[in-house]
Amino acid sequence: MNRRSKLPLLLLPALGLLLLVGLIVFVARGLPSGDQSKAGATPAPSASSHAALPATASPTATTATSPVTGSTASKNSKSTAEKEPMSQAAITARPGQGPLPNDQKIPCPAATVNVSSSSELAAALANSKAGDAIQMHDGIYTGNFATKNSGTAANRIYLCGGPGAVMDGGDTKKGYVFHLDGASYWVLSGFTVRNGQKGIVTDSTNGSVIENLTVTNIGDEGIHLRTNSSSNVVIGNTVGHTGSNNAKYGEGIYIGSAVSNWCTYSKCTADASNYNMIAENVVSDTTAENVDIKEGTVGGVVKNNRFDGTNMSGATAWINVKGNAWTVDGNDGRNSPKDGFQTHNILQQWGDNNIFTHNTGTVNGPGYGIAMTPPMNNIIACSNTLTGAQKGTSNIPCSNP
Repeated sequence: MNRRSKLPLLLLPALGLLLLVGLIVFVARGLPSGDQSKAGATPAPSASSHAALPATASPTATTATSPVTGSTASKNSKSTAEKEPMSQAAITARPGQGPLPNDQKIPCPAATVNVSSSSELAAALANSKAGDAIQMHDGIYTGNFATKNSGTAANRIYLCGGPGAVMDGGDTKKGYVFHLDGASYWVLSGFTVRNGQKGIVTDSTNGSVIENLTVTNIGDEGIHLRTNSSSNVVIGNTVGHTGSNNAKYGEGIYIGSAVSNWCTYSKCTADASNYNMIAENVVSDTTAENVDIKEGTVGGVVKNNRFDGTNMSGATAWINVKGNAWTVDGNDGRNSPKDGFQTHNILQQWGDNNIFTHNTGTVNGPGYGIAMTPPMNNIIACSNTLTGAQKGTSNIPCSNP
């Protein structure tokens, strides 16, 4: 065999090797890499996300059905909510206008139903009707409790007990201790709420009164009015020791929903938890704001409360107002990591036309007594008396409305 005939034979192994390499590359390119598959995975919801996980009831409790929210909310949903135009009513709202409830407690009538165990309480809630007065005797009621039943303006439903009647959710990582789930015209009075991811939560609740409760040892916020819960009264409660899950989510009293959760709770429109009265509460030892008022809310009142921000690490003021036309009047605060009171504009024209009057306190912080960020059309009356703020009483001149 001559040299020319031997050359092709010598090339055959090399050609085979090239074909094999090409085949491997072709197959490999069609397969997802490990990083690609992780990027496409859906993360599990976190119990510490600000918007709650579903309330989980004990076998003896009435189960609450709530959507999973928070860190699982998509960016597309948030973008949809942010593009939703403000209503004209929200733009033109002014403090003191609208269907505000009276700032009065409502005494509990004589009991029509007495309960002394978790199972009895769950049954009473499930069977409740307008005019009922459920009396909780002293004891520990373990579980997550809820109701969907409503009273009427003329015949409320009462759930009453003394401080020794204790609803205990049993776990600060999950569950609402008590949930008014679309239930209106209730009076919750006198008892203790503890050991839940959230303490008291209302969804689409109107005309209810939450009074004289002790809410303590809560993983996130203590009392949350949400999903268009309007014209309710939160009065005379003692709220504290919140935020053990995540300091940023440990508000004492929380009104509305952040825009990132509007698609979860209010069909991608503003969570119009409007005209709520927050009065005469004592709120302390919260890791986030003592009271947080979200964008989308209108026309409420925060008056005659006492605040203490000593252990606040996830926020920078006793009150943060991002809604419109709120009245903040006659409150007294002590010890803030930065400012006493704040407004913020984070979306469209929200955080506007709020008024601050007759508030007092000692800030003991590096900021202002009242900080408007930005000023917009908010009003700081000259009747506020705030000391101990390193930058002064306020970042805008006071006026006499």
